[in-house]
Amino acid sequence: MSAAPPAGLPRGVAALARALDERALSSREATAALLAAIEAEQRRPDGLGAFLAVDAEGALAAADAADAARARGDSGPLAGVPIAHKDIFVTRGQPSTAGSRMLAGYRSPFDATVVARLGAGEPGGAPGAGTVCLGKLNCDEFAMGSANENSAFFPTRNPWDRSRVPGGSSGGSAAGVAAGLVAGATGTDTGGSIRQPAAFCGITGIKPTYGVCSRHGMIAFASSLDQAGPLGTSAEDCALLLSAMSGHDPRDATSAARPPQDYAAAMRAPRPGASAARPLQGVRIGLPAEFFPPGLAPDVAAAVRAALTELEKLGATLLDVSLPRTELSIPVYYIIAPAEASSNLSRFDGVRYGHRAARYADLADMYRKTRSEGFGAEVKRRIMIGTYVLSHGYYDAYYLQAQKLRRMIADDFRAAFGRCDLIAGPVAPTVAWKLGAGADDPVQAYLADIFTLPASLAGLPGMSVPAGFGEGGLPVGLQLIGDYFAEGALLHAAHALQQATDWHARRPQ
Repeated sequence: MSAAPPAGLPRGVAALARALDERALSSREATAALLAAIEAEQRRPDGLGAFLAVDAEGALAAADAADAARARGDSGPLAGVPIAHKDIFVTRGQPSTAGSRMLAGYRSPFDATVVARLGAGEPGGAPGAGTVCLGKLNCDEFAMGSANENSAFFPTRNPWDRSRVPGGSSGGSAAGVAAGLVAGATGTDTGGSIRQPAAFCGITGIKPTYGVCSRHGMIAFASSLDQAGPLGTSAEDCALLLSAMSGHDPRDATSAARPPQDYAAAMRAPRPGASAARPLQGVRIGLPAEFFPPGLAPDVAAAVRAALTELEKLGATLLDVSLPRTELSIPVYYIIAPAEASSNLSRFDGVRYGHRAARYADLADMYRKTRSEGFGAEVKRRIMIGTYVLSHGYYDAYYLQAQKLRRMIADDFRAAFGRCDLIAGPVAPTVAWKLGAGADDPVQAYLADIFTLPASLAGLPGMSVPAGFGEGGLPVGLQLIGDYFAEGALLHAAHALQQATDWHARRPQ
C-alpha cells in the first residue's frame, strides 16, 4: 500500500503545470504539500526509501522564485513544477553519491547539464525550465543493478507492493513518481535502468537516443551506454521533461549536434492520413519473435498482447520481425559495461575526493582499503570482470569480440526498421519480484534485462508505457523502440495509447 499523494494536488508534470498556469495553486503550495508527503513517507517503518536527500529549504526558495516569475509573466511552461533527480546527477550544494559510500558526504560545486537545464539554467547561459528540485533520489550503486537493492544506504520499495522491488537502477525515481511524491523525475538508462523500473512501478519512462541528453555531470558507469531520460506519469510528462533536457552540450564529446527538440509538439502532431479515432493509421509496429519466448511469464504476455490489440484499434499495423542476436545482448553487455566501469571507477582511489581509508600502511595499501571499503559487492564484481576482460591476453577474446557483436546487434535493428516504424514487446520477462529474491543469484537479475539491453547496445531510443497488470495486481510495461532520433514517434504512439486507455492513470492504493 502506498502513501497517498497530497489531496487535491494534480498528479504529474503536465497536470501540475496547467494548474500553475491557471493560478489554481502556487508552486509554494505544491512544493510544501509534496515535502510534507515525503516527510510522512520517511517516518513510516516500511517507507519507500525513494529519497537519499531532501532539500526543503532550497525547494521552497525555488518555488517562491518560480511564483514571482509567473507573476511577472516571464516564466517557462515548467516553472515551479516540483521534481527530483536521480543521485547519479551531480547537483550543486546537495549530496551527490551515486548511491555509494565511496561518495558519501560529497557535495558538487556545479550542476550537471540536465539538472541546470531543468532548473534555473547555467551561469551565463540560457535560462532553464524553472522546475523545483525537491532532492536526490535513491539508486543502485553507480547505477549497477535491476532492483535498487544495491544502494549502499537502503533499498527502495515498490509502492504497489512494499515487499517487492521497484526495479533499477532508477528505482527511487520510479517509486517517487508512482507514489505521487514528485511530479516527475530524472533517471539514467545504461541497460534498461529507466524502462524496467518504469514498468515495475506502472509509470512512463523514456531512454532517448544516445547523445540526445548531455552526460556532463552524470557520474559515469559505462560511458558508451549511459543516457539520461525522464520518468513521469504519462507520455506527455516525459515529452515536456525531455524537451527541457535535450540539446547539444559542447562539454560532452558524445553529445549529438542537434538543438533542443519540442517533443510535446511532436507527440501531438497528427500523422498524415490519420484521424482522431485512428491516430496511428499507417504506423507499422514490428513484433520480434525473440521478445516473446516460451519463458515469458503468461501474465506479462497477456498484458502486452492486450496493449498491442489497443494499438491495432488505433490504426497501427502489427507485423512479425526478427532480432536474431537478442540472446547475445546479455553476454555482450556484461563484457562491455563492466570494462567501461573498470576504467571509469578507477578515479575513486581515495586521493582527490570521496572516501579514504582511515588506516593504511602505504599508498598501495590505501588504494586497496579505500576501494574495498567504499565499493559494494556488485560494483566490485563488475570492476573485477571489467579488469579481467581488458587484461593482456583476454582483450581480443572478450572485449573486442563483444564490440563486434554489438555492431551485429545494431545491424539487426537496422534490418528490422527497414520493414517497420516501431518495435514493440515486453519490458521485462516478469512483474516485480520480492525484495531479496535475487540476492544469491546475480545472474538471474542480469537475465531480467534481456529485452532492454539490445536497444541500449544499439544506442536506440526506447520507452516503457503502462500496459495493464499481471500477477498480484502488479504493473506490466509495454516497451516501444524507435529508430535513431525517433523519440517524437515513440511519444506519439505512447500518447495515443494513453488517450485510449487508463492504465497509466491508475495509482497504487
